[in-house]
Amino acid sequence: MTSEAYGGGDLGRIDTSRAHTARIWNYWLGGKDNYPVDEAAGEQIRRLHPGIVDYALADRAFLGRAVRHLTADAGIRQFLDIGTGLPTVDNTHEVAQRTAPDARVVYVDNDPLVLRHAQALLTSTPEGRTDYIDADLRDVPQILEQAAGTLDFTQPVALVLLGVVIFVGDDEDPYGVVRRLLDALPSGSHLVLSHTITSPAMPDVDAAVAFWNENGTPRLNQRTPEQVTRFFDGLDLLDPGVVSCSRWRAQDTADGEPDEVAMFGGVGRKR
Repeated sequence: MTSEAYGGGDLGRIDTSRAHTARIWNYWLGGKDNYPVDEAAGEQIRRLHPGIVDYALADRAFLGRAVRHLTADAGIRQFLDIGTGLPTVDNTHEVAQRTAPDARVVYVDNDPLVLRHAQALLTSTPEGRTDYIDADLRDVPQILEQAAGTLDFTQPVALVLLGVVIFVGDDEDPYGVVRRLLDALPSGSHLVLSHTITSPAMPDVDAAVAFWNENGTPRLNQRTPEQVTRFFDGLDLLDPGVVSCSRWRAQDTADGEPDEVAMFGGVGRKR
């Protein structure tokens, strides 16, 4: 990776005049890597859908529970995390290496601001390794070729796709993109995926997404829970299946099961 990947050559690519999803997500999670336009859009979305911050937090907590399960219970030591986003707390490598210091993690993102913070991600235990690739989810051959420099594709890999397939339109074959990535992974590999849903029970989510698609970038694509489940076709879906991220193997609250959010996720194992 050249020095430009850490910021010098990328500054011209950062558009601070229009809100960007990675920066808004960072704002909702309490980060500092965002601009006034992102804060304004984030607050407008929150007014349209007050629970949106809960979605961001639930998605992050889902990542932690899934990675801990994969390292501690499934013996996974390799992770390919596509759509990394801006670093916050408990990034994939931090959670994985806390349980398995020898874990290897490759992050993939195409956002220039994320590239500027790549050095924050490129940390590792002495026993493990963490690398970063500048690529788009749709660039499957490029991702696989570069990731092979760090990951051993003869051994199980966890493919992590949190809130990223929402940017692949139906006309771009989102299911085929995920399938091509999984086809390159051996038996025993896992898919960890989350996705914003559309549901008649949550009409305010649709309004928030519509606002985003008029004012932000990149465009979001909602899918029903059934359509999200299709990404796991051919895999052994781990209990409790594709559910609200807040409820995937989460402990009950004092009031019982955690509230449902419109970010659904699941974990599946390749046979």
